Amino acid sequence: MVTIRITIDPLRIKRYFKENLGAPFVIFFQILLLVCASLLIQGNSVLANMVAIYAYYSLVGGVILQLISFMRYRKEKGNEG
Repeated sequence: MVTIRITIDPLRIKRYFKENLGAPFVIFFQILLLVCASLLIQGNSVLANMVAIYAYYSLVGGVILQLISFMRYRKEKGNEG
């Protein structure tokens, strides 16, 4: 029998979000995408289109912030070595 143990370390999660500024926006994008899909299933395409627009803006913001985080991390690593 295989046992899988999952531990959640709040400090690691906090550090992850501090190092990856765009992560909350990308997670929000995924949530909005699920909302959009459920609205489409219900037949409310007008509201689904509006939610999709906000999801897209969230994704764009997340990608830009991730790029900034990547550049900052790369710059810090360059100064160390």
